[in-house]
Formats: sequence, structure tokens, C-alpha cells
Amino acid sequence: MWRYDGRTPTADSKVTGVRAVDRIAEIDALRGFALFGILLANIVFFASGYPAHLAADPAYASRLDSAATWLIAFLIDTKFYLLFSFLFGYSFTLQIDSAARADARFTPRFLRRLGGLFVLGILHAVLLFHGDILTTYALLGLILLTFRKVSTTVALASALMLTVAVAVTVLLAGNPVAVDSTAALIEGARTTDAFRGGPGSVIAEHLRLVPAQLASNAGQAPLALSAFLVGLAAGRGRVLSDLDRYAHLLRRIQWIGYPVGLAGALVFASGGGTRNTGTLAVGLLTAPLLAAAYGASALLLLRSRMGSRPVRGLAAAGRMALSNYVGQSVICVLVFTGCGFGLVGRIAPSLVILVAFAIFGCQLAMSAWWMGRHRYGPLEWVLRVITYARRPSP
Repeated sequence: MWRYDGRTPTADSKVTGVRAVDRIAEIDALRGFALFGILLANIVFFASGYPAHLAADPAYASRLDSAATWLIAFLIDTKFYLLFSFLFGYSFTLQIDSAARADARFTPRFLRRLGGLFVLGILHAVLLFHGDILTTYALLGLILLTFRKVSTTVALASALMLTVAVAVTVLLAGNPVAVDSTAALIEGARTTDAFRGGPGSVIAEHLRLVPAQLASNAGQAPLALSAFLVGLAAGRGRVLSDLDRYAHLLRRIQWIGYPVGLAGALVFASGGGTRNTGTLAVGLLTAPLLAAAYGASALLLLRSRMGSRPVRGLAAAGRMALSNYVGQSVICVLVFTGCGFGLVGRIAPSLVILVAFAIFGCQLAMSAWWMGRHRYGPLEWVLRVITYARRPSP
């Protein structure tokens, strides 16, 4: 495993002076991999107004388009935000260590960071993407803070109980965001028309979608917190810092995660996804296992000889993941809404996937260029100023 200081790869070296500890490339690369999955999940909400109301766009009902929609539900939906959440929990332990090395109080730092994330998330949700996750992360971070001193066993047990409790609640109480199909089609058309307008129309529609999005986030939040706690446990064991030691664990995660996770994903995608209470419950139970298998596979690949080049490309994107996450929304707004080309509702789902690949390819190139010249991404720099209450050293 090689480590790097953000610009030049080095061979298992410790950095002296400004940087106390090298960044571990595989962690950033895994974050970059998760970022691509999130783009694939989110872009459908920019490309059409119907998914926001749990409906398929009736203009695209061909076999190819249906297959593309099914594939996203099968492999992507409800999986990658869990991987990103796991990394949030893992990074929490790294931030604790960073404060300890600097002999600084951790809690004020972390609270300032959460405040910055919350404000940024509000702006993101109103101006760019109603499905923002940053505000949810900021609020859940307050709960994560209370778990700071619990044992690893308690953290993992709490994660398991949260996942099971959410699935059982959905199964017994029903899907809180479900609507009837006729209303969904009407609302989907309304949202699509609103997104074809200018900035005022887009922002107004984002605000109108707030209640539905809050209900959706309420369903996602417990699972995100569960992934936070698994990340907290993994961070304490420094799993991602010593992949050779934990390679057997990663393979075991694959052996369990893929059979169970793919079986659950098949039920989820084929049975109606989030529109069906039963399939949603199955998806919620099994998505964490498939997300874990994805992460394990990515790490095993990235630590191999074949993975050296992907590590370099993905790591740069992962180092500025916050900027890239918001940047994806900026690009999608320009491509799909009336603020730019106005292509919402005019691109088939099968082609939307190709658009996502093109966007992420551009982000990989831009990230490599930017991180070759700067220590932090633009929004990472802003968040660091807020976290440390001072300008970062160059």
C-alpha cells in the first residue's frame, strides 16, 4: 500500500513539518468511487421530474429505458450513500486523532464543521438539488458525537439494531413517502415543467419538494447513522490503514455481501423499489451488505498492482469529494434545467447513464489538475477555515 501527501506519491513514508501523517490513497480513492455511485443515483432526479415523486417518466417506456432504470435500482439505489456514510464515520476517528496530535479540543472543531456542512447543505438543497444529504449528515453528526466514547461492540450492535428497526418499521407502518400512481404522474409532470424554467422556477420547485424530501431523508437517516457507526468501529481498528492485515476480512465481506446483497437488490428492483413497502424493507436490510461488498472489492482492487492507476485518479477526486459532490449538482443544473440547456425530460434513461460517465470523467481530469496545484478543494478549503477558525497553512 502506498501513501501520498496530496501531490507526490511516496513509499510508506512519514511526512514531517506541516503534515503530521500521510494521507492514505486508498481511503481517498474509495471516497472517489462512492462519489461516482452517488452521481449515478442522483442524476436521474435532474434528468426528469418524475423520480422525485417515485414515478417513471411515461415518455420513456422502451425495453432499453426500462432496463436502464431497473439496473440503477438493482446496483446503485440505496447503496452508495451508505458507503459514503461509512467513510464519514471513519473520517470522524481521523479527525479525533488530528485534534489530539494538535493538543486541541475536538468537540468545538467538530461542531463548527457540522455547522458549516449544514449551511452548505441548505444552500445546496435550495439552489441546486432538493435531494441534498449534507444537512442530514450535519444533524446525524451530532448523534455520532455522543457515540464518541462508546465501545466498538456497542457501536456495531447499535448499527445492526438501527438497520433492523428501520426495515421492520417500514414493513409494519408502510412507506411514508409513497403516493398513488395517478398523483405521482401529475406531480412528476409539474416538477419537470418547473425545472424547465429559469432559476426562480427551479428554486421554487425545490422549496415545494421540501416536505417530501424531509420524509425521504427521515427514512435514510437511521441507515446513514448505522453506516457512521460501522465506520467509527472500522476507524478505531484502522482497517483502511492496514489493508494487508485485513484482506481476509474484506474477502469475507465479499463472500457474504454479494450473495445476500444481490438477492435483496433483485427483490428490491424487481418488486417496485421504493414504491413498494415489502421490497423497500428487503432493500433496506440487504443494501448495507451489498454496499460493504462494493467497498471491499474496490479496496482489494485498489491495493493490487492493477489498481495503482485507478488509485491515483480516484484519490484526487476523493480528496475534494465535497467540491465534486456540489459540482455534480452545478453541472446537472446547467445540463438539465432551464438555467442552462433545459434537457430535463428530453434524454432517455439509457443515455442519462452515459451523461453521468461523461460528467465523472471530466471531474476526474479536473480533480487531478486541481490537486496537482492545491492542497485542498475549493469547498474543502472553506470548510477547513470554518472547522479550525483560521486560514489553512499553504
